[in-house]
Amino acid sequence: MRLTPRAATEAHAGGTGSAGAAAWSGELERALARAREKLLSMQSPEGHWCGELEADSMLEADYIFLHTLLDSGDPGRLQRALAEIWRVQRPDGSWSIYPGGPGNLSLSVKCYSAAKLLGVPAEDPRLARCREWVLAHGGVVAANTFTKIYLCALGEYAYDAAPAIPPEITLFPRWFYFNLSEISAWSRSILVPLAVIYAKKPFKKIPKERGIDELFVGGREHAILRLRRDRTRLLSWRNFFIVLDRLTHWFEAVHLRPLRALALRRAERWILERLEMTDGLGAIYPAMLNAILALRCLGYSEDDPRVRRARLEFEKLGIEKPAGPDGEATFRMQPCVSPVWDTAQAVFALGEAGVPPDDPRMARAAEWLLSKEVRHKGDWADKVRGVEPGGWYFEYANEFYPDTDDTAQVLLALRKAGDPVAGRQKEAIRRALAWEFGMQCTAGGWGSFDKDNTKMIFQYIPFADHNAMLDPPTADITGRMLETLAAFGFDRSDRRVERAVAFLLKEQEADGSWFGRWGVNYIYGTFLALRGLRAVGFDPADPRLRRAADWLAGAQNPDGGWGETCGSYDDPSLRGRGLSTPSQTAWALLGLLAAGQAGRLEARKGLAWLLERQLPDGGWDESIGSGFARESVITGTGFPKVFYLAYTMYRVTFPLLALAGYRDAAS
Repeated sequence: MRLTPRAATEAHAGGTGSAGAAAWSGELERALARAREKLLSMQSPEGHWCGELEADSMLEADYIFLHTLLDSGDPGRLQRALAEIWRVQRPDGSWSIYPGGPGNLSLSVKCYSAAKLLGVPAEDPRLARCREWVLAHGGVVAANTFTKIYLCALGEYAYDAAPAIPPEITLFPRWFYFNLSEISAWSRSILVPLAVIYAKKPFKKIPKERGIDELFVGGREHAILRLRRDRTRLLSWRNFFIVLDRLTHWFEAVHLRPLRALALRRAERWILERLEMTDGLGAIYPAMLNAILALRCLGYSEDDPRVRRARLEFEKLGIEKPAGPDGEATFRMQPCVSPVWDTAQAVFALGEAGVPPDDPRMARAAEWLLSKEVRHKGDWADKVRGVEPGGWYFEYANEFYPDTDDTAQVLLALRKAGDPVAGRQKEAIRRALAWEFGMQCTAGGWGSFDKDNTKMIFQYIPFADHNAMLDPPTADITGRMLETLAAFGFDRSDRRVERAVAFLLKEQEADGSWFGRWGVNYIYGTFLALRGLRAVGFDPADPRLRRAADWLAGAQNPDGGWGETCGSYDDPSLRGRGLSTPSQTAWALLGLLAAGQAGRLEARKGLAWLLERQLPDGGWDESIGSGFARESVITGTGFPKVFYLAYTMYRVTFPLLALAGYRDAAS
């Protein structure tokens, strides 16, 4: 018997009698069993999980740029990367940073340039549409810093017109107001090698017909000259940094750089140190690409083992998609890989769904997770002194950059799995909890990679237009942290827990929701905040929990599911609004359950939505479009307003967790 959403809702409400309720309960159990088996079937022989990460076409465009600049790469693969770019072009000629979103200027410039670099003529209708769109939105000069620096290397932009990224920033001492430890970990790993590139100013002359002169409004020289002159005279922090930027360019022009050689040596050492014990610098795409270019700029040959290894780790992010009935073969790049995160989420969901701790598959996963524990000090230690290394990172190897969110989720997972090596798990948990407390910010919450990374002034630096210079404490991580601490016996009698609670309550929006930094968006932040507060003892009748539950209920779509567009980061009035997705429906349902609202009509409808849309193999579909142009809906956040990603495991782990949570609440 397969229940429709209406039948499932009525059955749980008692409208169809005991037989209907029994059928509903049986359907839930069967759905749980299918989802468990689906997730277990995805486990690797080594014991971990790792789903594909999907992002926008910037990755393929930059891949083409890198290989063009270095005269490398497989020509066939480069053409397949271009096919992937064409696959997701919008009808108006632009490219968007998330499916269904508006065109993005910087991304569209990069995609246009990539096509030209591979020989597509400007007369191609696809490029003609893009060119018209880009010119209507300001042309190349309106693109972001990363785009401009890459174009400079191809002779398509002027280095002195791009924001300066001087390597001297690596020399600033820790006591200085601006130093590397005061910017986010990902910005550090991206900007230090980019500063080397800026200082060395690589240049490759490309044929004129493969350039992008036609993307400058009024022509390249006129557009850049106007940019240099168009400086507002109003007093503001942004203009203060613009003045510093201009001074830096003046020093560059007259070669007044007394510390340049020392700075480059410091940057080189910084990069080489962080290439150890990791799968590429920072184990994230932009940093890895920049590191390859920086090493080559510093004189390292292609045969140098460090360059070869950096190249290998970079190429490992690639995924070949063979041709099928819906379209041609393509090649795409992942922004990074997520095995620790995916494994921790999977183990926790399976444990909640009833897989026992002594199941050999759970034990194998726990052993794999323990093998990834961080045992060396990384960048975080600049601000956190006297704390033993502990915790976990996101990828297969990234020893310098453990993060609080992964660590909290791994701790939750280890609670669901047996200890494969006597005592080892206990010690790892002890170290991780101490590390987490050491990372707690002054405000009471937790950021991701650093403590008190909150100097908002740095967002006005001209090269900070990737909107991610800082790593402040956030509600979503803090909510997960409270849930984790409660699982290990901490409650509000502990002042550290109480400080976190105060932070979370302060961050609640007037409508009852919470902002989601690492997932899209308010649905994600709200469900994690509710789970954290409930875990440390908040009563479901607390008006703050009720207000959050009411907001979730009010955000439900007519079909019974929940969804939220990435556009809510740009326009908060869109919070909680978007196409229903399995992961976001699961988050909302989990939030309602945490608020004690299992019997609420909206919760029953959400459950019915998940039951009705489960696939025969036990998973859920989370994509839009059809055929060759089909894309995953984005529910993960990299940099708000700038970069998003789809975690393909979310469409299985979170619905499974929600079904298990509903079963437990109903029973």
